[in-house]
Order: sequence, then C-alpha cells, then structure tokens
Amino acid sequence: MPDFPIRKIAVTIEEILHDGGPPAHIPRRRAAALAVVKNPFADRYVEELESAMEDLKPLGLMLSDRLIAALGGDAKAIDGYGKGAIVGSAGELEHGALWHVPGGYAMRERLGEAKAIVPSAKKLGAFGARLDVPIGHVNAAYVRSHFDAMEVGVPDGPRPDEIVFALVMTSGPRIHDRMGGLKASDIKAWDGLR
Repeated sequence: MPDFPIRKIAVTIEEILHDGGPPAHIPRRRAAALAVVKNPFADRYVEELESAMEDLKPLGLMLSDRLIAALGGDAKAIDGYGKGAIVGSAGELEHGALWHVPGGYAMRERLGEAKAIVPSAKKLGAFGARLDVPIGHVNAAYVRSHFDAMEVGVPDGPRPDEIVFALVMTSGPRIHDRMGGLKASDIKAWDGLR
C-alpha cells in the first residue's frame, strides 16, 4: 500500500458479561481493528478516486485477520460486523468511502462469504475523534438481536492528512436481546439481501 502508509494499528477487545440483567451463559465479544494511514488525497481535490480502493484491499484483509485472531481464531463463531472511517480535516468525506469495498469484502471473504451488507459509517474528524461503527448480523440484515454499534477511535489521530479505517466484528447477540424479529437460527438463503 505505497499510497497509504500505515502509521499505527490498534486492536480493541470487549467481553460483555451482562448489561444490568442476569449474567450471560456465554459472554458477548466485540473487537475493533483500526489503522491510521496517510491520506494521499489530503489538501487537494482528485476527481478519480475509485481505483485507490484496490490499494487498500491488503489492509482490509490484514485487519480482518487480526480481528478473527482477537476473537479466538474461529471465523465461524463471528456473526456480526461493521466498518467505518474517520477522515482528517484536510480530507473529504469521499475519502472515507474508499473503505467500502476493501473493508467490507475483506470481512466477507474471511468469514466465508457472509451474505449481508456490511453496515458502515464515516465522518470528517479532528484529532481524537470517535466514531460509532454500526453492527449487523453477517448473514441477514433483519436480525434485530445483532443491531449494535461500537465506539472506536485513536487518541492521536487522525491528523489532518490521515484517515482512520476501522473494522468491527462480534460474536453473539446483544446480551439481553428481547426485541423479537428474525432469529439468527431462522435465517434463510436470501434474508441478508432484503
């Protein structure tokens, strides 16, 4: 990734034992992997950006691999995901959109061709900005038990000419989910695409 040199990588893991109710039989785990990279498009308008997504594909795969390892190494145990980007102040929101393909498809590939769209958020942010990355079930958009968000960020970024790219993966539903809807055990082939 010569155009997007990495300054820093951070991996955060959470284990949620309860959320005010009874302790869960199996704790929910959430993890985020973030990369702080140089933004080659900072301080200038560039008409053609789409080809740069190809340059970011190795980063998406690397962060996906780190998340799977952080969550125990079993890709089959991961059932939620999301992605996001925080663009430094010298960039534009469209630079965060570069993460759609390399971030989303990397997770889908590593998790065995997950079917559901990968929820996404992006924003422009100053030094220390935080982002709530939306989370959904990997195989069906309507599994309410997996609707969630994880706040991510790094204390020393993004600098004005940087982008923080983030991936999030989870194992298990919200600890005390009880809002009904499609159950993960009832997903059919195309539920992820409705």
